[in-house]
Amino acid sequence: MKYASILASALLALFTHSAFAQQTLLLRQPDISSDKLAFVYAGDIWITNRDGSEPKRLTSSPAEENSPKFSPDGSEIAFAANYENNLDVFVISVSGGQPRRLTWHPGRDIPTGWTADGRAVTMVSARETDHGRSGQLYHASIDGGLPEKQMEARVMSGVYDSDDKRFAYTSFRAAYNGLTGGSSGWKGYRGGSTPAVQIMDVAAQTVTTVPGADANNIAPMWIRDKLYFISDRDEKVLNIFSYDSATGNIAKVSRENVWDVRSAGVHGSDIVYESGGRLKELNTANGNAREIIVNISPDLPQLRTQWKDASGAIDAADISATGKRAIVTARGDVFTIAVDEGPTRNITNSGTVREYSAVWSPQGDQIAYIVDSLSGQSLVVGDQSGTGESREYQLGPHFYQLLDWSNGDKPRIIYQDNHLTLHAIELDNGNITEIATGSRRDEIEASLSPDGQWIAYTQEKANFHRDLMLLNFATGNSVALSNGAADVAAPAFSRDGSYLYFAASTNSGPLQIGLNMTSQERPYRAGLYAIVLAADGKSPLLPDSGDEGGDEEEASGEDEAEDEDNEEEVAATQIDLDGLAGRTVALPVAERNYGNLDVAEDGNLYYVQSVQPGASVEPPGDDGAENALMRFDLEEREAQTVLSGVDGFGISADGKHMIIAKGDGSLAVADIEKELEAKALDLAGVRIRVNPREEWSQIFDEVWRMEREYFYDPNMHGLDWQAIYDRYQPLVSHVGRREDLSALLVEMIAEMQVGHNRTGGGDTYRGQGANTGLLGANFRIDNDRYQLARVYDAESWNPFVDAPLATPGNQARDGEYILAVNGRNLTSADNIFEQLQGTSDTQVMLRVGPTADGQNARDIVVEPTDNERMLRLWAWIENN
Repeated sequence: MKYASILASALLALFTHSAFAQQTLLLRQPDISSDKLAFVYAGDIWITNRDGSEPKRLTSSPAEENSPKFSPDGSEIAFAANYENNLDVFVISVSGGQPRRLTWHPGRDIPTGWTADGRAVTMVSARETDHGRSGQLYHASIDGGLPEKQMEARVMSGVYDSDDKRFAYTSFRAAYNGLTGGSSGWKGYRGGSTPAVQIMDVAAQTVTTVPGADANNIAPMWIRDKLYFISDRDEKVLNIFSYDSATGNIAKVSRENVWDVRSAGVHGSDIVYESGGRLKELNTANGNAREIIVNISPDLPQLRTQWKDASGAIDAADISATGKRAIVTARGDVFTIAVDEGPTRNITNSGTVREYSAVWSPQGDQIAYIVDSLSGQSLVVGDQSGTGESREYQLGPHFYQLLDWSNGDKPRIIYQDNHLTLHAIELDNGNITEIATGSRRDEIEASLSPDGQWIAYTQEKANFHRDLMLLNFATGNSVALSNGAADVAAPAFSRDGSYLYFAASTNSGPLQIGLNMTSQERPYRAGLYAIVLAADGKSPLLPDSGDEGGDEEEASGEDEAEDEDNEEEVAATQIDLDGLAGRTVALPVAERNYGNLDVAEDGNLYYVQSVQPGASVEPPGDDGAENALMRFDLEEREAQTVLSGVDGFGISADGKHMIIAKGDGSLAVADIEKELEAKALDLAGVRIRVNPREEWSQIFDEVWRMEREYFYDPNMHGLDWQAIYDRYQPLVSHVGRREDLSALLVEMIAEMQVGHNRTGGGDTYRGQGANTGLLGANFRIDNDRYQLARVYDAESWNPFVDAPLATPGNQARDGEYILAVNGRNLTSADNIFEQLQGTSDTQVMLRVGPTADGQNARDIVVEPTDNERMLRLWAWIENN
């Protein structure tokens, strides 16, 4: 018997392991009917038997499908789908088939349930909301037509009881918006954005608030007369609670103590919920819960190994010494790109690690970049072709950014880490020197002298201003060239080592803390300056005497001959520290927002002039278009605009070529001449072959490390961050698409219990939008026609707010009827937003009139807008 017991235990353990090995996790948003279970996996709606058997995929679009809700008789499922780059409500039979579309408004429409008779889907939409983030309750008839608003109350989510007499709802979104598909995790939040559950008596128009409004309360559900909901009121872990309105008693009915209960559905006395990516069924009659094991193996488009365009994910760019090739890091690989003719080369071509922050050596024969891993980061230096041997230097556990590569006998690379420290590494021996550490959070800017023996850099001090610092590598001594009264930026040595240029502002105080809203429209005014480095040096603005036989003319022949003899040698940079700050010269330019200084081979200073905060309000979409590449011409002694729409630039080691980052995200290259002609850099070859499983695992690891490295509290709010990794990392293998990876990351970083900590981006699905136009009006159905309940105008002083129906000469008025759209008859059986698809910013003819029968109707031509948000917000402000 003893051996039989051991064998039985071993078989049971083997069976249990096998069952769980065949289980699919990350199943989301479950709902149940009398005999079926519905849930979301990888953005598709799935259906199984109540025990998880016989899984069937109901929807298979690459677009997002979510929020499945069974009809009262269990024959249909309402859900939201993002088929046209917008969430709308659809209905599908549990046996499958083509979904029926119920909404066409370009805002988000989210189903929350059904009316008791099954004739309409209840949904939340913000289409008529004038402020805030909440929506309102609508009924979308399964027969079509305009969804009908039920009440003015603000609703985030809500459901009726079994006979539609009571409506349980939350009126706004929880600060932990990751629970509703947002990008921010804020587990255990306690503050003003903790929604309460409220119960509305529809007939009596009274509202009761369920106690516990100081915690997060979401997802109300009815089981007969008792309300159930999800709350984190106990130990800040989301669980299911019940509320008896007759007695006021609140009881905890689920017992999850590690993973949050994130969503739930109900039928009869049973609740199905999701926790830790697993589905569980809770019997509220006896309190027992069981896990529902589901195993699916779908073909998922996002899991295929495939070629990806990486040109939209460039995070660093540099240009070679002679301007023949550019180097970029994009999507974790290092590429070099021929400026004129030649191939694009993927130098690293790795799928399991990220390489980033690449730079070119001053001689052009080598490149350097950083390799990231869980164990730490390293600097790799190798041949520019990507062939041959390379050298690797361990940098440490942080994240790093390469800033500059020195010329001269002792080559160094200058870099900074994410802990505000500036470093130099000697490539001959790998010795690392810690140059300085800033007091605050600002980026470090640095420039090496032509001979590589000096570095000028910025160091932020306790007053938030950056001082200009100068360090000599031979002695290790540093000196401050400013005294904290000004904020210094973008130091740049001249190529002959005579001058150190920089920008500096004495009015930047109010701008130094970005979260201080009083600073939003304060201009940052900086001047441009040059320091004469040698004691016997001359100002770059020294006037020409105009005499014959000047010193420059006499020495020119001798200097040119000497230059030819010593072409490969780099002249020593002479810096006399005594009186150095006193040899500062202000350039004759206006005080504006300057940065990114560098000097070309011809001695002229190039820099970026950015738009001043508060100086103007640009039309939507024009941000950054006015940023300009500027040149201060030393000969003419004046500033000139070289190119508009520039975010930044870099100059080649020979000083004759430039790489330019433009405001539209593209890169350009140019020869540095008086008339600079920028030519787009061909990025067609910046492509990589991606194995999604490998990349997603790398992304997860890196996000986990980034949170640890960049979080303001070294103690991680008391979390065992390694334990968090160990708990969440196994779920990565169940991710079926990039959107689900982001959702998992949001849930992981929510453990830190902090706001404004977000994830985003990636290869998410982006469908073709329907370009649905909006008329800036509220509608109601009257006499089988669409009546204008309210027409919005742009108030008085809002130049960028469109009010399509308030244009003089083509106006429509409150109470009038829209009878046709582009000649197509419009009745209550139609959905006006379906007829307005494809009309945003195009001319549309509307037939409008004072009566529903079309008497005295007229035609007007309007241009629908793509967004009414500001139109409605300004109306609310004016009304207040």
